[in-house]
Amino acid sequence: MTNKRKICIVTGTRADWGLLSGIARAIKARHDTHLQIIATNMHLSPKFGNTQVEIEQDGLKIDYRVPMPVENDTPALTVDAMAMCMSGMSKALETLQPHLIVILGDRYEMLIAASAALVFNIPVAHIAGGAASYGAIDESIRHAITKMSHLHFTETEAYRRRVIQLGEQPERVFNTGAIGVYNIKHLQLLSRKQLEDDLQTEIPTSSLFVTFHPATLDHERPAKQCRNLIAALDGIEGYKVFFSYPNSDTHGNEIIELIERAVKRKPHKYVVFPSLGQLRYLSMLQYMAAVVGNSSSGIVEVPSMGIPTVNIGMRQMGRMAAHSVINCGTSTEEISQALAQALSDDFRSMARTVVNPYEQPDTLEKIVEPLCNTPLDGITVKRFYDLPASAN
Repeated sequence: MTNKRKICIVTGTRADWGLLSGIARAIKARHDTHLQIIATNMHLSPKFGNTQVEIEQDGLKIDYRVPMPVENDTPALTVDAMAMCMSGMSKALETLQPHLIVILGDRYEMLIAASAALVFNIPVAHIAGGAASYGAIDESIRHAITKMSHLHFTETEAYRRRVIQLGEQPERVFNTGAIGVYNIKHLQLLSRKQLEDDLQTEIPTSSLFVTFHPATLDHERPAKQCRNLIAALDGIEGYKVFFSYPNSDTHGNEIIELIERAVKRKPHKYVVFPSLGQLRYLSMLQYMAAVVGNSSSGIVEVPSMGIPTVNIGMRQMGRMAAHSVINCGTSTEEISQALAQALSDDFRSMARTVVNPYEQPDTLEKIVEPLCNTPLDGITVKRFYDLPASAN
């Protein structure tokens, strides 16, 4: 093992593991690398489905668990949780001593992982940098992680240029496409009957899937926005609605409480799952009439399933999106109008033919090969890349 490159994947949520799992398996299958996994945050919480089990069900070993509180419904509690995560990451990196860590996205636990690696002088590979989502603190976190990272894997060419604009060396910034879209094209998805048997609920043709997270930079409380969303869904007859829990962000518990109340009020219309995992989630999308909420998945991955997305509010503002994504405000009327448009025959027909800007055929290989083969000697000594001066 001493001659093998130790590549450590850090994962904190069901969502990022769904994207990282294929990368983990590809690294494990190689003879020149040794895979390590650090699990933290929502993975270790029974409230959010104890999704660390899904990692082990994939036939992979969790090398270190970093516990942290998930009841982070105020800014102060979130910062306290980050402090606990920092202490745990220090112990994890000291124990595992990886040659390279891999993190995805823009959540606060990933900021902690990158910060700890920086102090340990461990190179960081960052997936999905360069994007924009102006409605959440994730926007600043994402770009901060970029400046602490040494290899970059972006989802579009525009995002690659943005990372270079932040001063990163062009030869270390790779436009790979979105790994979530690659997974859609390469996973064997479950049939409707398999899903219904697994989830113990009927999945009719007229179904919607809803994921609604707090927009942490919005002045309007997430609870008010979620009430408006549920009121709009109440007004749609003949549709069954499947909710998944929001992430463990500030004010997330308010959203969970409103969803659970809706389920109790209309149990035949509303169903909620704390977590579905990658395979069940992507399989569910096959049978949905539309996806609703403010998750990045609705913009990045859902268009490749040929169904509409209703993207609510400012959380994902700034992301490049296919024509099948409808952006709307947070009032009940605005959400209702967007739902009516998404569920119209003309729009659903158009959604089946859109081109997804995040889709590339060889995303996995474009990520794994640089992770395993890029020379790491001296890579943590960063030099700012200045863009060429424009001609006058």
